[in-house]
Amino acid sequence: MKVLTVAIPCYNSQEYMKKAIESVLPGGDDVEIIVVDDGSKDNTKEIGAQYEKQYPGIVKLISKENGGHGSAVNAGLANASGVYYKVLDSDDWFDKKSLLEVLKLLKRMIHEEIKLDMLIANYVYEKPSAGKRRIINYRSAMPVDELFTWSELKHFRISQNILMHSVIYRTQMLKDCGLKLPEHTFYVDNIFVYQPLPYVKLMYYMDVNLYRYFIGREDQSVNEEIMIRRIDQQLRVNRIMIDSCDVTKIEDVKLRNYMVKYLSMICTVSSALLVKEGSEESLKKRKHLWEYLKASNPGMYKLVNRTMLGRPMQMKSSAGRRIIVAGYKLSQRIFGFS
Repeated sequence: MKVLTVAIPCYNSQEYMKKAIESVLPGGDDVEIIVVDDGSKDNTKEIGAQYEKQYPGIVKLISKENGGHGSAVNAGLANASGVYYKVLDSDDWFDKKSLLEVLKLLKRMIHEEIKLDMLIANYVYEKPSAGKRRIINYRSAMPVDELFTWSELKHFRISQNILMHSVIYRTQMLKDCGLKLPEHTFYVDNIFVYQPLPYVKLMYYMDVNLYRYFIGREDQSVNEEIMIRRIDQQLRVNRIMIDSCDVTKIEDVKLRNYMVKYLSMICTVSSALLVKEGSEESLKKRKHLWEYLKASNPGMYKLVNRTMLGRPMQMKSSAGRRIIVAGYKLSQRIFGFS
């Protein structure tokens, strides 16, 4: 039995995927590495096949037609045999020492038959071009090195949202919640860390710096200019999040508040990008987004509106637009866009 399945979505990743794969290999037989070649046009498939041949029973190559990041995550999940599931982007990597500590904890959970739904660990923004790194930890937001539930959460600082980089899910729980990310769509990681949350009952936070998130490629999806060009995909993700869960029916107050805050931040990003683009069409799209939220779930719209950025994101005046852009700069601190 595999302890952890690590899916590595790859599209034209020949230049950097080896580092990602090799950062997981120290896990040995406890890990399953699923390299998902998402219709690459370079040597990604061949590199994956080499690792599969060299590490039989550990590395598995799945080669499929191009469907985007979400499709690759879906393929990894569908083929996962590990008790737990994590996504590692092909230009990122794991810290070896932290990985071994995480595996030790997960094996203990399995041995003691504890149904841990979500493990959270720190992640590190790595920006080699500027010689910078920034560690995101959750020490002030969660109990450290112990099992806990939503009711035991503390206050989340602005940088402490649970992101794909920081989360490991129990595989069966992900399947039970019916998670299926849309194809040919960027920014689906926001769905990945939002939709399953009502199914998460038991959590554990390890204060280790596991995930290393590379920032600096010009073609990176979080590059602001690229995000503006792909705004329709961002809006699609935004609407899927709105439809995926009726937060007004969540009884646990802390879980409900967290999900409202997270949805508010995604609406902030969408609104701010549309305002920065500035065309009449973009401003109409912003208006339609908030109308969609209000029409889909008036109760959820009211909750989002009560957050710090909910109402300002809908301002129509030039002063209001300046507030929106300021709100976006705030969100950059959360998602590491700059």
